[in-house]
Amino acid sequence: MIRFKNGRVLTLDGGCEVSRQEVWTEGDKIAFVGVPSDEQLREAVFEREIDLEGNLLMPAFKNAHTHSAMTFLRSYADDLPLQDWLFTQVFPMEAKLTGEDVYWFSKLAVLEYLTSGVSASFDMYFELDDYVKANTECGFRTVLCGAVSGERANAKVLEERYLKYNGIHPLISFRLGFHAEYTAEYGLLEDIGELAKKYKAPVSTHNSETAKEVAECIEKYGKTPTALFDSLGIYDYGGAGFHCVHFTPEDMDIFRERGVYAVTNPGSNSKLASGIAPITDMLAKGVKLGLGTDGPASNNALDMFREMYLLTVLQKLRNSDAAAMPADEVLKIACCGSALAMGLDDCDCIAEGKQADLTVIDLNRPGMQPLNNIPKNIVYSGSKENVKLTMVAGRILYEDGKFFVGEDAARIYARVTENFEALKKR
Repeated sequence: MIRFKNGRVLTLDGGCEVSRQEVWTEGDKIAFVGVPSDEQLREAVFEREIDLEGNLLMPAFKNAHTHSAMTFLRSYADDLPLQDWLFTQVFPMEAKLTGEDVYWFSKLAVLEYLTSGVSASFDMYFELDDYVKANTECGFRTVLCGAVSGERANAKVLEERYLKYNGIHPLISFRLGFHAEYTAEYGLLEDIGELAKKYKAPVSTHNSETAKEVAECIEKYGKTPTALFDSLGIYDYGGAGFHCVHFTPEDMDIFRERGVYAVTNPGSNSKLASGIAPITDMLAKGVKLGLGTDGPASNNALDMFREMYLLTVLQKLRNSDAAAMPADEVLKIACCGSALAMGLDDCDCIAEGKQADLTVIDLNRPGMQPLNNIPKNIVYSGSKENVKLTMVAGRILYEDGKFFVGEDAARIYARVTENFEALKKR
């Protein structure tokens, strides 16, 4: 067992109260939460005892929408509108990718996630064998999101991947999904709706990211993307919509009724000038929420601290109300809501029997002092500087600036550069 002692704990198992108790992990699970008795301490056998020295142990963040391997395009195609960025820069470069490229680019993303206290990603990409290999070798948890597009026949590809990757490894799961309405034939959307019904499974996709996307969908089908998906049964068993910037009240009603999560990406939406999602309106209607960074080509960071800050301040700006989107709510969305949006029901909080996906926040830093309100400090003044440790499934993968992912970080950086230079010449 690993014992975390002499610190503060934010379980997020309910509210945002910080307590003085211990957390013990055994294998990949949380074995104990509380104040141990003398007898419990006498009987316990610890392989390691970590003195938190007053710092905070909390659930790790979950990045509920990203494209990890796009690290290779970080700062490569910036300051362009979304459609130009996608079709003239991103898609042509992605067409040159090999599985080996995705392997190394994904490992780079894992390092960045760990420094941001992230234990899991909801990832939409391709070359999945290599992506899975990169993550499992590092010990990182990931939920694969189907990324099919194009013609109807690709529904079969989606089904094959769904059956192949679910259960392939304890850290890996796969959810039905597709890229977006505007990259899918109608027949493909119909068949994905049938797959949702066949497997009684949630479906996730990009949804209403730009005004142009929504307007063209209405022109083509007479419905918003959300209404279209709902009419085809795609959301019959829930799922997630990524971005959800240009949402109508009717779209929100569908999400609430179907139990679909709206996963907001304020950094990417701001950088690409897509707009500010109506998150407070969604909350008022009872829509469930998650938070993600989007990919490192459009963000360009994989930093959940920045996303939390942007989520709250942009909603305050949008509503002209400084009380809008309280920090406590944002923190719960980043940890608990995101986990549930990804289907990681056993990773959402600190409680006995849950997965040991944890992070330690250094409170002994200038930006955390004084400790007037720790949860608000994390959202408003916290940063990656405050992440001392990240644990995934009971394994410490990052601690005090050092990585424990089975690979030297410098070698990963070198291979990323080497592979990208070769990719540009193809």
